[in-house]
Amino acid sequence: MQKDVYESPLNSRYASREMKYIFSPDKKFKTWRRLWVALAEAEMELGLSITPEQIAELKEHMEDINYEVAQAREKEVRHDVMSHVYAYGQQCPKAKGIIHLGATSCYVGDNTDIIIMYEGLRLIRSKVIKVISLLRDFAMEYRSMPTLGFTHFQAAQLTTVGKRASLWLWELVMDLENIDFQLSRAALLGSKGTTGTQASFMELFDGDNEKVKLLDKKICEKMGYSKYYPVSGQTYSRKLDYQMLSVLSGIAQSACKFANDIRLLQHLKEIEEPFEKSQIGSSAMAYKRNPMRSERICSLARYVMADALNPAITTSVQWFERTLDDSANKRISVAEAFLTVDAILNIYMNVAGGLVVYPKVIEQRILSELPFMATENILMDAVKKGGDRQELHEKIRIHSMAAGRTVKEEGKPNDLIERIVADPAFGLNMDDVQKILKPENFIGRADKQVEEFVAEYVDPILAENEVSAAEVELTV
Repeated sequence: MQKDVYESPLNSRYASREMKYIFSPDKKFKTWRRLWVALAEAEMELGLSITPEQIAELKEHMEDINYEVAQAREKEVRHDVMSHVYAYGQQCPKAKGIIHLGATSCYVGDNTDIIIMYEGLRLIRSKVIKVISLLRDFAMEYRSMPTLGFTHFQAAQLTTVGKRASLWLWELVMDLENIDFQLSRAALLGSKGTTGTQASFMELFDGDNEKVKLLDKKICEKMGYSKYYPVSGQTYSRKLDYQMLSVLSGIAQSACKFANDIRLLQHLKEIEEPFEKSQIGSSAMAYKRNPMRSERICSLARYVMADALNPAITTSVQWFERTLDDSANKRISVAEAFLTVDAILNIYMNVAGGLVVYPKVIEQRILSELPFMATENILMDAVKKGGDRQELHEKIRIHSMAAGRTVKEEGKPNDLIERIVADPAFGLNMDDVQKILKPENFIGRADKQVEEFVAEYVDPILAENEVSAAEVELTV
């Protein structure tokens, strides 16, 4: 294995084999040949002097690309498309003269880019659904387990472990809606010619407008698409790249939110990401269990979010019908966005499918904070027993401040409840207060919200796509 040249970590460490193939040279050049066959076949069907024998020859060599011929030719002519036209012609001498007939380089280049992006998005979609499946089961399993809620990362009203997971789930459902909207708009560039006017095809078909329109339709159908862009310059609008990367950025944002929450929960020792038996947490501190998978999600997500700026800038500076300052940028930015989100989802599946929950730690943290949150309920019960609301409110304020000093300054357990029970003004004993302090009394509709959300939004998605957690392959 060569080690003296740069290699992309996306290729060597992170992305799946499936996504790497979608953006591989082999996939690209084989798609070029499929497009050349579709063009020639459609032109023959519409009356040009192309024979079935020529089409058969082209089809015979669609897959066995003579790369060495194309590479040698490109060194001479400095043009990748014409080099592959030449190489294809070497294998298909009978069809050589009709390959790429009437087309410009963007016919194969742009249509292929679109096809690859949509295939990549479909793979991304399948993985988003798998993550949804895993989080769905986690949310339902822990929908009723109370846990301390946080606002501003300060202790707040209780929620449940499953309700918090439903927040992660909801963002992925939103992402899936964006994916499906983008997929619903799938269309090819078609055969538009050098400036998008189809002038070369009008010449080939002797000015027959209907045949040129049919050519677009036939090519797209042969490539598996029902729609094509109604207008374009030489290229498809680079806004499509921006729309694609915006969808990917949204997925990265959702994954990063999830991973950051797991990192914080692992610090609190309430929930941990998977940690393998022989895994090393730190080279210096053997006891450590760092949330490295969640950290990796966050790290990769930042790259995607920043990368999404590339097509936004590129599409805004395209001059008139075509400039070439998009090419080098989009070769990197688009491919790497897909490969990175693919990697993120691989890790997301692994983490979501192996989360470890520590109920005792969660309960302990609740009990340390719940006395403060329960004071309003305690106040109401004390008033029912005949206490003065204003007087008791002031006493709770004073007792809370004293209990806070006990916790923060003396490092002792929270003794607010003991102070309230000892104060005769409240008229409450410990049994009275303990009934109030049950954590399940403070979670509102959290468990019901999870059940309703899963039934209305999540389960229909999984049923429609026939995905269950048992089918999810957990890879990292």
